[in-house]
Amino acid sequence: MVAGARRRAVRDGDRQIDTAHLLHSLLEHDPESRAAVGDPQRLARLLGYLVQRSIGYGLRWQGSVEDSGAIALVPAPAGPAGPDTRDAPGWSPAAATAMAGAREYARRRGGPRVVGTDLLAALTADPGSRAVEVLERAGIPARGLNSRILDARTETGAEEYAGGSGASC
Repeated sequence: MVAGARRRAVRDGDRQIDTAHLLHSLLEHDPESRAAVGDPQRLARLLGYLVQRSIGYGLRWQGSVEDSGAIALVPAPAGPAGPDTRDAPGWSPAAATAMAGAREYARRRGGPRVVGTDLLAALTADPGSRAVEVLERAGIPARGLNSRILDARTETGAEEYAGGSGASC
């Protein structure tokens, strides 16, 4: 999933992997996250906005840093250095915070690794992120989505949306 977000950022000519790149890649690769978003019409509308983002809607974001004030430093992308990563973008501060948040959600639920709904919950937790902006424009209240994911964990003691796929980020 992270590799998909990185490829999307490079292809779009963006300097950094931002939360919208993560959201787009997550929805492409994780059926549990797609299920958490809701019915197929909502998902189609959201994916439509994300595609528009890559073909022009997000041009105002190009060349700017996504920073909702979460952290001050931008860490290097995860993974080995090498010829295929030399032009890879780093993380926006908001994306780095979302990745750290996803790890924390995984830890809290007792999971051995981050799953898609951990990252989705973390992406929806920052009201100033690009992912939340895209969700809201698609008519999906991010706060409500975040609450549904976290409430499902509390009520069932497990991942309602995780099923048995074992997909991880």
